[in-house]
Amino acid sequence: MHEFPRPGQADRARLPLPFWVRDFALIRPAVITFIVTAGISFTCVLASHLQLGQARRDEQAAHAQRDAARSRFLYAESEKQEIRAYQPLFVDLRRRRFVGMENRLDWVDAIRRISENRRLLPLAYEIDAQQPYKLESRLATGDYQLRGSRMTLHMDMLHELDLFYFLGDLRQHGVFTVEQCTMRRAASTEAGARPAVLSSDCTLNWLTLTPGPRTGGAAR
Repeated sequence: MHEFPRPGQADRARLPLPFWVRDFALIRPAVITFIVTAGISFTCVLASHLQLGQARRDEQAAHAQRDAARSRFLYAESEKQEIRAYQPLFVDLRRRRFVGMENRLDWVDAIRRISENRRLLPLAYEIDAQQPYKLESRLATGDYQLRGSRMTLHMDMLHELDLFYFLGDLRQHGVFTVEQCTMRRAASTEAGARPAVLSSDCTLNWLTLTPGPRTGGAAR
């Protein structure tokens, strides 16, 4: 028993296939090649983009390292210039026993020798314990600490210049400040001794720049 096709069914069966379906076998290699090439190209573009970003980050890191190296170089050059400028002063301050640890024995010996050389009348003095010395204005001392020892001095004098000569000679053996100094006529002296015309009472502050705690030095 035969079935007859319905109306229009035969016509639909005879419709030609689209060319891109019918002839796909002809372009299949080209399509595959295109897809592979596109994938490779996309991968290359993506890799290039990532590599470019990494290269820019490396460039920024290199610039940062260059700037840091330049800053260290400039800082080192600045330190060299400061050393060349201040080294003579530093050496002179060390020679004058301002930089370093306190040396009271040198002060005591200097006072004795000055008194003998100047043929001064007997004098009396007392040196207190060393303490941190505070200035009115802030002073940058780096790794060092400014310390002072107060000395009270009493002198009987034949002339007012005895005091100035004594202080002038004493400055060759250290750095100190004169906090105060009073001068008055001396009282009568014992018989047989050289009569003192004047007497003075002074307060001095012996100063030393000693290594601070950061450099391992201990103030005495």
